[in-house]
Amino acid sequence: MSVYNSLDSITEELHKCMKCGNCMAVCPIYKETRQEVAVARGKISLVEYLLSGEIEMTEGMADRFSLCTTCMACNTNCPCGVRFDKIILAARAEAVRKKGLHAVKKIAFTALKMQRVFDFGMKAGSIFQGVALKNIPDRHSKLARMRVDIGIGKEKVFPMLSKKTLRSELPEVITVKNPKMRVGFFTGCMINYFYTDIGRAVVEVLTENDIEVVIPRFQACCGIPASVNGDVGSARTLAKRNLRAFERMGADALVVACSSGGTAWKHVFGELLENDPELKALADKWAKKSYDISEFLIHQVPFKKEGLGRVARKVTYHDPCHLNRGQGINQEPREILKSIPGVELIEMKEPGRCCGMAGSFSLVHPDLSVQISDHKTSDITQTHTDTVATGCPACRLQLQSGVENAGVDEEVLHTIQILAESYRVGKKELERSK
Repeated sequence: MSVYNSLDSITEELHKCMKCGNCMAVCPIYKETRQEVAVARGKISLVEYLLSGEIEMTEGMADRFSLCTTCMACNTNCPCGVRFDKIILAARAEAVRKKGLHAVKKIAFTALKMQRVFDFGMKAGSIFQGVALKNIPDRHSKLARMRVDIGIGKEKVFPMLSKKTLRSELPEVITVKNPKMRVGFFTGCMINYFYTDIGRAVVEVLTENDIEVVIPRFQACCGIPASVNGDVGSARTLAKRNLRAFERMGADALVVACSSGGTAWKHVFGELLENDPELKALADKWAKKSYDISEFLIHQVPFKKEGLGRVARKVTYHDPCHLNRGQGINQEPREILKSIPGVELIEMKEPGRCCGMAGSFSLVHPDLSVQISDHKTSDITQTHTDTVATGCPACRLQLQSGVENAGVDEEVLHTIQILAESYRVGKKELERSK
């Protein structure tokens, strides 16, 4: 039984918990609040009371379940192997069934399902964003802050919406001579609307490695924002749309440059659609050939090292939770960075510690999100590097906000952008040598 369908589905996980409190040592929220309700053990007790009928789901209870970044650090530190991520997802889905979805989230997730309307809204936003956002001087990228505090923190730094989305900027099929394979690129929302530079870097690296790239125009949001907030219906709709879009175009493999998007394709779609045999089979088929871009370049191609140019950067790497603990990918990005001439990789104290972004968590609990982020920024500062690399655009946003507000001169990039930079430098070096 799927965790999205019934609270009873996680009974076995609840029974595994022996209330030892090991989760307290790694929970980013507990470290800031020191409240039992913040940690996995406390929330497990609440779910047990709900299942026994001793208490009922209330709005206050739902708010307590929102106090989780789903970083999965508790999973890895649990001696009993409790999958708390499954418990929290089941609890949030139950909260929506019992109390309904918050009005703002309902509007947001409804918009995500209406792709043309959402695209139009984001296009309008790119034109009029100057009304709400104020540019800040930054030599690395276009960043801004809110002109008026609307409850998410006036100091929060945001990337500006791109004037053209990545999917409208690039053709659906990008051909190369003598392609090794045909690969679908799932852009996700952050890359499509904000960080188009990451998307262009992904395409640049794939084509440099003789891979034909397919970018279906009618792909949609991965649905993770909806599924982690308990809106199972919206998440299912988006999963179906994405599966059909890529099945229609066809590809030998699918690559993702977003940790949440990769988690959706590998793990979530199949669980959301388990009661639909046809779509479940389709989800399982694509899950088997879905890869994070770093995983794909290391294990499937592998990527070309000849032709890489020298990139003089001191880099520290931040592990996104859903890439590191969610997909078990942590060495592949580092292997890519170490292969680039001129790059010096310097590890921070706790590279796997949650940055505090966690999608809508940073909007619902902005102050707590910043408190968690401050620890990450401190770790980055102590490395004395000039570049932070990561494998998730949402983490990039949080890290950019952290270093900008701390006054740290640090460029924040996706790992694949540094590799693309190296290929470009290599081409220039080759041209000069002729």
